[in-house]
Amino acid sequence: MDLRKLKKLIDLVQESGIAELEITEGEEKVRINRVGSPGHPGMMTIPQAIAPAAAAPTTAVIAAPAAGEAPAEPEGHLVKSPMVGTFYRSSAPGSKPFVEIGQNITAGETLCIIEAMKLLNEIEADQSGVVKKVLVENGQPVEYGQPLFIIG
Repeated sequence: MDLRKLKKLIDLVQESGIAELEITEGEEKVRINRVGSPGHPGMMTIPQAIAPAAAAPTTAVIAAPAAGEAPAEPEGHLVKSPMVGTFYRSSAPGSKPFVEIGQNITAGETLCIIEAMKLLNEIEADQSGVVKKVLVENGQPVEYGQPLFIIG
């Protein structure tokens, strides 16, 4: 696979916000993973030549984020994203957010909306408590399992 095709694939992953892309072309295989925080994304590619004699895959890192300090464990219950999509705090642009920091909530109350494939999915609290922190900005893409809220 030539360098121009590889560059186009990397650009595609960056622009689309997808987490991973794997392409097989003949005996060549390329996997591109999006790593890092959404504000400072890095890209990693792992080209693998598939040969009949089980050759070990080679790894090439295109760009990786600098290693920072490990964040402290948040105190409280994490509400995680059940899907990949776009995070919205309110039902419409300019509307009041479903929840605010410091607000008491009950289990089953709507916290946010995640848009996936043009479908709006309401994400509900799985336990009662107080919203301690909102971990995602409005309109930001989210991944499966990504923490969205801390409830205490």
